[in-house]
Amino acid sequence: MTLDTVLREAYLIEQPVDAARLIEGLPNRVLSEYLRKVSPTALVQCMDFLSSSRATAVFERLQPKQQQGVLQEAPPRLALTLLAGVNEEAREKFLDAQPESVREDLARLLQFDEDSAGWLLDRPYDTIRVDMTVAEALAVVRRSGARRTRSLYVVDRGNKLIGKVDMQAMAMAESDQRLDGLLEDLEGGVLATAPRKEVVEQLEKFRVDSLPVIDVEGRLLGVVRYQRLFEAIESVATAGMQKMVGASADERALSAAMFSVRRRLPWLHINLLTAFLAAAVVGAFESLIAQFTALAVLLPVVAGQSGNAGSQALAVTMRGLALREIGTREWRRVLWKEVQVGVVDGLALAVTCGISVFVWSRSIGLGLVIAVAMILSMVAAGISGAVVPILLTRLGQDPATASSIILTTVTDVSGFVSFLGTATLLQFLL
Repeated sequence: MTLDTVLREAYLIEQPVDAARLIEGLPNRVLSEYLRKVSPTALVQCMDFLSSSRATAVFERLQPKQQQGVLQEAPPRLALTLLAGVNEEAREKFLDAQPESVREDLARLLQFDEDSAGWLLDRPYDTIRVDMTVAEALAVVRRSGARRTRSLYVVDRGNKLIGKVDMQAMAMAESDQRLDGLLEDLEGGVLATAPRKEVVEQLEKFRVDSLPVIDVEGRLLGVVRYQRLFEAIESVATAGMQKMVGASADERALSAAMFSVRRRLPWLHINLLTAFLAAAVVGAFESLIAQFTALAVLLPVVAGQSGNAGSQALAVTMRGLALREIGTREWRRVLWKEVQVGVVDGLALAVTCGISVFVWSRSIGLGLVIAVAMILSMVAAGISGAVVPILLTRLGQDPATASSIILTTVTDVSGFVSFLGTATLLQFLL
């Protein structure tokens, strides 16, 4: 190792902040030569204070051995930044060259939960530092090509988030005005591991279009934008709609026919079994139906209304769970609300349906039977529509997975039992 290399390493280790500022000002063409033969330990000390884009540029110009050493010694935030800045093929190559323990840890760090802020964030296009002037900051924004940016998140020399600057304030300021004079307090901010519920709550609380995402040390990792969050929720919701009816979330309108068959057929078999269960319930009242054939005509009315009411309760509950408006702890409140809705809707439909059946059959008893059954089945439908997704969530299962198939079974059975059971009790009026 030459004296020149030793001095460079000492400077990078002892004065990492000043060295980072020096490297940020060096042209890309001289970086490779300047950092050649410098140890990974010295490089990591300095690179941790570089902006994300500059750290990536430095990493790309290192020797392969230097790159592997940097990834092994880099703290999590820097390792994530460097790996996120290269394409997937290069990322896999870097990971494969690492020892198994390092490879597994880096792979774990790269995988954020789909419900976390880290999965939703956009990487910052570049770092805006507090000691920049307005002209320097605007130059960074222009190079990035960013559009519709209202605020810039500002970090100190250690890349720790300290505030934000409004774009309008920058436009009205002098070009040589330093950003520390325009700095505003932050409104919200989340850790990368924060659940989507927390992101939604903060966006609603502070009425902002974006939130900064930080690591445990307070360093800026990226930004969650409202549009990105909306798209993620929309994607989850549409996938949930497919899973609710037993279709795979990854099936598309133009998917291969056999792919769709493989995804749908198992659930159709399950649905067939549940249909036999409902048929068995009807079979238990076979003699009653044979005696009063009008009951067979009216069975679909009760089952259909019960199914529709259950689907309404299911949709509302599923939305509440998806948007984190409710949790499993609120099951009593949700259940009580759906019972109230079921009673009121049931009473209203009982009057309408009872009168209609009386006009059609001229039988007071038949009208009374279907009115009572309508109330009971609507309450049962509301309860099942609320309980099924909450129960699946409590059991650690995806509440969208074929919920409607389970619900259809419950509403059909409860509708048949309420109608035919009431007819059995009141058959002296038929």
